[in-house]
Amino acid sequence: MSDKIPRLEFEDLDPDLAKVLEPRVERLGYLGEFFKCMAHQPAALLSFYEFTENSKKGLPKRLVELIALSISTKVGNDYERNQHERLSVRLGFGREWVSAVETLDPDGAEGLSESERVVQRLVIAMVDRFGHGVEAELDAALDEIGHVRTVGVMMVVGRYVTHGLFVNALALKPPVPSIFEDGFNG
Repeated sequence: MSDKIPRLEFEDLDPDLAKVLEPRVERLGYLGEFFKCMAHQPAALLSFYEFTENSKKGLPKRLVELIALSISTKVGNDYERNQHERLSVRLGFGREWVSAVETLDPDGAEGLSESERVVQRLVIAMVDRFGHGVEAELDAALDEIGHVRTVGVMMVVGRYVTHGLFVNALALKPPVPSIFEDGFNG
């Protein structure tokens, strides 16, 4: 992990950024290291945060969590994966569902809906092929969930891939353990 980037504490954040992040920090009980590092570019981080929130709008929470868990598992972003495992359990999706998503086997995993399988196929194809040659998976998603939600899926994919690049480059350690390490049940 690079220690050449000073970690900003909440009280050191740009006031506009602090105002937006305050409810999150209160809910979680901490300011994540991702934000402590990236807050050196407050306007960009604020835009990234707003992009995240706006991209999720119009998608069921289950699809958002499926995308977050699929990408974080695929790219080895334990920082994000562990947090989204906990959120998925808190949202009532269950540990079995989280486990099924994290197998990255939409055709073999039990407990996924057809829409979830179609979306996970698209997500995996986009990441594996950097968006090239995903016409079949994209068409299947368009047929299954429509164009508005499919565009939302693509935006959320971009967000989680970007986050994974940042976290992996900085080698940030997860702020919480995996639910499969500590038995978290919500």
